[in-house]
Amino acid sequence: MPIWRGFVMSKNTESIIPIERIYKSIFLIRGHKVILDKDLAELYGVSTTNLNKAVARNITRFPEDFMFQLSRPEFQNLKFHFGTSSWGGTRKLPKAFTEQGIAMLSSVLRSKRAVDVNIAIMRTFVKLRQILATNNALRRKIEAMERKYDEQFKFIFNILTEMTLADEKPKSKIGCLAESKGRKK
Repeated sequence: MPIWRGFVMSKNTESIIPIERIYKSIFLIRGHKVILDKDLAELYGVSTTNLNKAVARNITRFPEDFMFQLSRPEFQNLKFHFGTSSWGGTRKLPKAFTEQGIAMLSSVLRSKRAVDVNIAIMRTFVKLRQILATNNALRRKIEAMERKYDEQFKFIFNILTEMTLADEKPKSKIGCLAESKGRKK
């Protein structure tokens, strides 16, 4: 799928999916990048209930590392994060799908739109990994530069400290004056 002005498009699809919409749907929960069932349902153009029914009919395809249900504290934390008091009348705790779970959804939801959406989501996850890898490499380079320059600056600061301390020490007199007893000036 080519990317055009922030949208993911396929050649023969009626749907255009904003990449930003997919990025905003990805959360980090329990150490996994996930998309919630309600967001996936919206992307696929189905109701959350129908998406969850399809998953329930094929539950063996969704082990815990593919899909898990949020706990009440996790759900409350998400609602707090977005500053919402309710989330559209949600009666059940949402399900969170990992990248592998989303890929598995393409075998459960067999529509053309589901395939196009899955491709767009998978490409978004890949792009996100590339961005994170680039940021990690950049972070490592910056840290290496900081260490290198820290050593150089420590050396300079040590010299400056010694020079400053040298200025504060009482200076010894050069030469000597004879002290004589009984001499008057």
